[in-house]
Amino acid sequence: MDIDDILASVDHGPGASRESAAIDHQLLTRFWAAERAVSEVLPWPAPLMERMMDRVRIQIETIEDLAASSADMDPSTKHTTHNPNLNLRLSILQTDLARTQYLLRSLLRQRLSKLSKHSMHYLVKLASRSKNPLISDSQSQSQSQSQSQPNSQLTPGDSVPDISSISEISPLSSQEATFVHAHQTMLAGHFGGSFMGAFPPQLRRLDDNAGGTSMVQGPEMKEVVFVRCLVVEVPVVVPGDEGEEDHGVLMRMGDVWVVQWEGVREAWMKGLVELL
Repeated sequence: MDIDDILASVDHGPGASRESAAIDHQLLTRFWAAERAVSEVLPWPAPLMERMMDRVRIQIETIEDLAASSADMDPSTKHTTHNPNLNLRLSILQTDLARTQYLLRSLLRQRLSKLSKHSMHYLVKLASRSKNPLISDSQSQSQSQSQSQPNSQLTPGDSVPDISSISEISPLSSQEATFVHAHQTMLAGHFGGSFMGAFPPQLRRLDDNAGGTSMVQGPEMKEVVFVRCLVVEVPVVVPGDEGEEDHGVLMRMGDVWVVQWEGVREAWMKGLVELL
């Protein structure tokens, strides 16, 4: 039994094998690298994360059982038994568990940092999906006008969208959606009690876009990233200079380019390129 067999031995689900464990680790590492490379929160890979969390749980249980077995005493000699193979297997599983836990913790910290920075952006993005497409422009305009009427009781918290009834919350997980709403609600309460309560009622909204300038700031989409092409050819959108139109170029398999994130975002979503 080699190292890969030992690591795959903790997988007991359907289709579990040494290859599936290695592929999941590779996918997790790639997603972790991609999440660190861009300022946008990437779509939550729910199936992958469920498999990884199940594997972590099983690894912890296996390590605890092996640690207990290695500490058993021989009743005839009253000494602790020493099994080199068992200790080696325990060490390998502990090392792999530490690697996986590092990736998961670093990934979650990175996503929470992005959500804390752009919480209102993602709430507005999710809330926009609940709008009724049957409402006409005139009706929506009248509703916006009625909402813009001065109200002395208006608080910054009133501008925090309610996403409790939204079922499609991509790119967030359900826990992240709960966190971002609670985080923004707490910020709105703090802002209202600190200084925004002294503002005129019409200036207390956190999503105000009067004058064509929005208070809601999203992630930077024009940042540059390093990407590697994984297929034969991938079209990349290259923004033109001022006054010029955008144009496309082709990346070929194995090429490593420095491009703007918005130009390769769709290709990354399809798995055609990887972020470095």
